[in-house]
This record gives sequence, structure tokens and C-alpha cells, in this order.
Amino acid sequence: MPTHASDIPGYTYGSSAVQASSVTLEELQRLKLSVGLTEEDERYLRMAATVLDDQVAAIVNHWRAGIIAGIPHLARHSRNLDGSPNPEYLARSNRRFQQWIIDTCLRPYDQDWLNYQQEIALRHTSLKKNRVDRVASTTHVPYSDIVAFVAVLNDTIKPYLQAKGHSDTDVAGMHLAWQKSLHLQMALWAKTYMDLPDGSAQW
Repeated sequence: MPTHASDIPGYTYGSSAVQASSVTLEELQRLKLSVGLTEEDERYLRMAATVLDDQVAAIVNHWRAGIIAGIPHLARHSRNLDGSPNPEYLARSNRRFQQWIIDTCLRPYDQDWLNYQQEIALRHTSLKKNRVDRVASTTHVPYSDIVAFVAVLNDTIKPYLQAKGHSDTDVAGMHLAWQKSLHLQMALWAKTYMDLPDGSAQW
């Protein structure tokens, strides 16, 4: 099975540095019911973890270099304020992006996972963006752009799920479970943005 990294800069999953989520476990359970996330989906997510584990660097490079880099209003969020590249910032955030794929598939959706969903969302808002890596970049990533890009994340993950020769049924199961998880995560991130004093300005 894939393992969870412990040497990623700024990756603080399960640590005391991560504050408790404003969403309760009961609310999380309701969201899981709303999105239709089942035990079968969780089994497929664990399967996906074994399929994607050695592909995460390629996947994130596909997303970042192959897609985001060609969309200026998205690419600027990992660059300096003057628009120049910041390779170190990109590399550090890419490592966390890669680990997010594994966490999506392998972590139990418990209190630690719920807390870290809020932490990740906060790091896209003006409250925490740039702080972990001590960079001068855009103040926040608009929530609307994040939600819109989920369509790309859902579409482009499928070829990677097909890469290890699993049956069409298993690939479809992994893909559906992935999509459900991303919808669930975006619902949780919405709460973080809505709780901001100027949440509408960061839409």
C-alpha cells in the first residue's frame, strides 16, 4: 500500500498545528450521505491509491505544467507577484498536491481528515496563502476557480486509473469514488470560504 509522506515541507496532517474544523463529524456524515459516498466507494478509493501511488508526480505535472500553466489567471497563483516563476514555491506546493491525491484515496475520513480539509482550504484564502512557504504571491485563489477546475481533475484522472490494467468495472468504480470525494471536499472548502469576513470578495 502507498505510504504517507513525513518529509514534505509544510505538510502538517494530523499535527497540533492544524486547528479543529468548524464542521462537525455529524455534518460530515450528512455530506457523505448527500454525495452518496459508500463503503464500496471507500474500497475503490483504497484501490485507486495503489494505482495512482507511483503516478502522482506525473499527474500533478500534467495538471500544473500541462494545463494550469497555460491558463494565466490560474498560473499566477504559484508565481511571484510580478508574474515571474517561483520554482521553489511550485516544487513545494507540488509535493503537497501529490500527497493530497494519496490522502484523498487512503486517509480515513475522520476528524484529522476533516481538520486538514479546512487547513488546505485556508491555505487558498487570504488568511493563510503564502504563509507556509513565506512567498509573495497572489493573496488568495478564488473559490470559483477551484470549483471550476474540479471538472478538469475529474476528467484527467481517468487515464491514470486505467494505467494498471484494471477491469472497466473497477476503473469506473474508482473514478466515481474519486469524483464523489472531490465533490465532498469542495462542499467542505465552501464552508471555509463562507466563514471569511470578506468571503464574497474571494469568490
